[in-house]
Amino acid sequence: MEPAVFIILLNWNGKEDTLACLGSLQRLDYPSYRILVADNGSMDGSVEAIRSAFPGVRVVENGANLGFAGGNNIAIRQALQDGADYVLLLNNDTEADPGFLSRLVEAAESDPNIGIAGSKIYYYSEPKRLWYAGGSVNLWKGDTHHIGENQLDGGQYDEAKDTDYVSGCAMLIKRQVIEDIGLLDERMFLYYEDSDYCMRARQQGYRVVYIPSSIVWHKVSGTTGKIKDLQLFYGTRNMLLFEKRNAGLPKLLVFLPYYFGKFIAYNTVVALVQGQTARARVILKAAYEGLVR
Repeated sequence: MEPAVFIILLNWNGKEDTLACLGSLQRLDYPSYRILVADNGSMDGSVEAIRSAFPGVRVVENGANLGFAGGNNIAIRQALQDGADYVLLLNNDTEADPGFLSRLVEAAESDPNIGIAGSKIYYYSEPKRLWYAGGSVNLWKGDTHHIGENQLDGGQYDEAKDTDYVSGCAMLIKRQVIEDIGLLDERMFLYYEDSDYCMRARQQGYRVVYIPSSIVWHKVSGTTGKIKDLQLFYGTRNMLLFEKRNAGLPKLLVFLPYYFGKFIAYNTVVALVQGQTARARVILKAAYEGLVR
């Protein structure tokens, strides 16, 4: 019998993207999966439209925007309660290849030490241009980035391999991992929660792997792309939270001057010179919250 996989889509006023994603999931060749849509208090008619178009999909109404971590965590708890062997976090602004889930589960089942597996992800607008082909973390600088991003795929990333982190855009998590390390860190709300979760899993001895035969196309920043202050605030704040949690003292002592010099002081001065006082306030507030949380 195949392991039971619960696919979780987080929706926040993303009705059209979510409906398109759900349509692509109807073509999956994996025999044992269910879909949960976690709705973060959408006001665009998403819930009604999803229930009408896909009556077999369960919608979990969170009632408010709980962020990526909080919104997904509610659905993860529900999936575990309902008997999930795996949870798959999938961005609602994606469309999936019919075999993407089978390839992920096959890889995860091949080794009990594999705790998290992720897909090769292309830009939806350019179907052969890579968005994610593995993740790299540099704790000396607080840098997390996608390997292969913006490159045309010529087969250069077609080898399955261990990776520093899997993007939360398409992340398969083994039940045992969740039971061992818990849920996503809700302090982060948005950004870095996937990197942090993979770091925690690796610290517990689990392998985190990139599976290039599993393919997803991503529309990229469908929810946050138009809200620049959200990106700036949470990206700046959560970089510091991520480092405080994962770097260790030697790396943290190198990172902090780099962070406050480059990301805070320099960017604040640039914003003020350009007359963007609101942007400067966002940067300073992000740094303050990163310190005190």
